[in-house]
Amino acid sequence: MLWLGFWTTGRSRVPVRLLLHGLLTAGLCADQSSQISPAQKPSASARSDYIGSLECARCHQEIYNSYKRTGMGRSMSSITPEWVTSHQTSGSVEDKNSNSKFEVSVAEGRLLQSQHELASGQQILRESREISWIIGAGENGFGGLVRKGDYLFQAPLSFYSKAQRWELSPGYELVNPGFNRPILPGCISCHSGRPNILPDGNGHFATQPFSELAIGCENCHGPGLAHVMAAQLGQGEYEGNDGSIVNPASLTPALANDICMSCHQVGDVRVLKPGKDFQSFRPGTALDDTMSILLVPPNRESPPQQDLLEHHYSMTLSKCYRGSGQRLSCISCHDPHVEPSSVEAPAYFRKKCLTCHTEKSCTVPLPARERQPPADDCAGCHMKKRDVREISHSTITNHRILARPEESFPDIAFRQTTSALPDLIHLNAPPAKKGMPLPALTLLQAYGELVEKHPEYLAPYSAVLQELERSDANNPLVQAALGNRELQAGHYSEAVAHLQRAMDGGATTTVLYTDFAEALLKLGRSNEAVTSLQKATELDPFNAALRKQLIVQLIQTKDYATARKQMEDYVERFPADSFMREMERRAEAIGKAK
Repeated sequence: MLWLGFWTTGRSRVPVRLLLHGLLTAGLCADQSSQISPAQKPSASARSDYIGSLECARCHQEIYNSYKRTGMGRSMSSITPEWVTSHQTSGSVEDKNSNSKFEVSVAEGRLLQSQHELASGQQILRESREISWIIGAGENGFGGLVRKGDYLFQAPLSFYSKAQRWELSPGYELVNPGFNRPILPGCISCHSGRPNILPDGNGHFATQPFSELAIGCENCHGPGLAHVMAAQLGQGEYEGNDGSIVNPASLTPALANDICMSCHQVGDVRVLKPGKDFQSFRPGTALDDTMSILLVPPNRESPPQQDLLEHHYSMTLSKCYRGSGQRLSCISCHDPHVEPSSVEAPAYFRKKCLTCHTEKSCTVPLPARERQPPADDCAGCHMKKRDVREISHSTITNHRILARPEESFPDIAFRQTTSALPDLIHLNAPPAKKGMPLPALTLLQAYGELVEKHPEYLAPYSAVLQELERSDANNPLVQAALGNRELQAGHYSEAVAHLQRAMDGGATTTVLYTDFAEALLKLGRSNEAVTSLQKATELDPFNAALRKQLIVQLIQTKDYATARKQMEDYVERFPADSFMREMERRAEAIGKAK
């Protein structure tokens, strides 16, 4: 089912595998005419007011050197000879689900990962890819990024520090896409400094994918050009506030937290505002101007359970936060420029605790605290680490500070909705907007993304869409949603009309084109449907299910030459798909026989 951004092949009544198999001999190899080639995409332009962390280091060398040793300062790195010689670069993993074996190796100073497909103990496929970048600082581990032209993908193996070995990357134990899991904007924007993401397609990047690899100074302080120019002109103020640069310590707690929340607070859904992307946020401004972070309200029968990337929300449920009058912020305890070692951490964070508490605050006698390893560890007692279920061999710190391990959730945890928003918690609502309604377009997208896991949001989704149909009918997003509504209801002519209006209004998304194609097929307009599917595959060229659907429709319209070309392209992009390899082999055999 589709809800404003998700597309599956669940609506297909005939399995793609069976349809391809049954139609393979119907003249697939008839002729060799060329297929439509994807349009060339423009490169992303670098933002002129960002200067890079090396420029900051010219005046702030000591801070820069300290920061570069932190996890954020090492969030991404290139593969260099030094990196290769200082890390474990060999390993192998067998994935029984995909009948494949994956290996890590080094050849001529390059880090490689390879996939082998086995059948009866024999290797029938080998695909090797160079790892271009490493993502992650290594506390829990790190993974690799693979480049194919202008597209970036996650590597199938990651290194886990706790286990000290390479294993399947997170999620690959469920579905193994090999080297074809694209890097999404919402992920890379938080794991790198300044990625140059192109807006048209998953995993699509400019020719220079990164202007800055690791998270840098400007991710927290904002663009530095004005600050550098002011310093060169002697206009900078280095004592106290400096209007040419953002100092998070000088912001209100809410605005300072927004900087951290942009990456460390996920919620159940994050909705970008119209015209915004994940790189639109500027430190010192309200995060809600760029995106709204929303949470399904917990209840006493189902209290908050998730704490992976829910750091801010967990903190707000702490007595420390409530006792501070909400003045406790992320940087009350964390200095982003400094990362203490595991040996230094207990004393480091204990000192932070003692800025608000005293030695007498702890009821455990001092001798008993000193006998525990590590001695007198406030964070170790009150902010327990736990294993991460979602990521093997990894741990995180729960940021809900507990006075006692058995402490129940405060009443406020179950009273955070408002009369204006009774079914969601607006986690990053600015203080001046707390209790105010969200824009209807934001709600439409939020409900649409939530409804797959939370069917109770279907009714409010439909109600908001009806409201927008009256108040903002010309909006392309509204027209796309109306088209999907009519498609689900079986009103195919109406669906085509709405979806065409969305495209005429400038909407060009994969989901829009696939919906349009489905409605056209229901009306018997197969050739037009194929054209729409081709546009969808140009936007999302590494969507395997979408490409299979296109091949099926090309066969059904008897465009066997283009279907053959698409099949060849598919196998080149997805060599691990054994079914499609077999279909291509049969097609080739039929062509030779003719």
